Amino acid sequence: MGRAARVLLTGVRGKTGDPLARLLSAREDVEVWGGSSDPTTVTVPGVRPTAFSWDEPDGWRAATEGVDALYLVRPDRADAPELVSSLLEATAPATRVVLLSEQDANHTGPDGWAPRVERAVRASGRDWTILRPSWFMQVFTDPRFYGGRLAESGELPYSSGGRSVAWIDTGDIAAVAERALLEEGHTGQVHEITGPEALSLPRTAALLADALGAPVAHRETTVEDELAGTDGFERELTRVTFERVHAGSFATVTDTVARVTGRPARGLAEFLAGADLA
Repeated sequence: MGRAARVLLTGVRGKTGDPLARLLSAREDVEVWGGSSDPTTVTVPGVRPTAFSWDEPDGWRAATEGVDALYLVRPDRADAPELVSSLLEATAPATRVVLLSEQDANHTGPDGWAPRVERAVRASGRDWTILRPSWFMQVFTDPRFYGGRLAESGELPYSSGGRSVAWIDTGDIAAVAERALLEEGHTGQVHEITGPEALSLPRTAALLADALGAPVAHRETTVEDELAGTDGFERELTRVTFERVHAGSFATVTDTVARVTGRPARGLAEFLAGADLA
């Protein structure tokens, strides 16, 4: 029997990194390295804490040494295309790369930023797969977004432009990533990943209300409202994101989760039933 496949996850403590680490660590044929700028915070059982920081390129070769597959969470910063290109240069040529990008990443964005990150992966000479997920369902449980505020305010402020969103559970993204990292047949593939249905924001609010057992109403905001408190690159990225919401970019529904994993994507109602919204 050959050695276990070694997989490095950048952003191991993130919304997709954590469920992916748990999936991989449960397998006997995988050795999981969890990349973090503070390895002491990596606590998933069976995951080896690994020093990895986008601000410390001198440590990249050590972090990627002997790695068979790399789960690459795109850093949302202006220099991401250059950083990704440099990181891949530091990895062994045989390393399989799975990039976490975003749905409809062909948009131009700030200076063509999103497609430039993807091009850096495509041009790396490594076997690659790109994941393009829709908006995460976890925004409803994360206190940095809507977590906790929904019950307090009774409203869901969101600039939809009247369009729907095919919310996706990050656990389903992780399940697709697991297969792309370890199985054949994903090289050169772009996986657009969504939930099973596109929901209007009023319908989304109604499902949140059902889960909370308290009223929740969608309040339509403007793109300028969403930009409040942001500046620089973050401001431009936020603007482009909500312009794409208004264009219907996140309303597309795909069968990727079912096709890749053999089971259907989890719907928002099912996710909320087991979520902590308080």
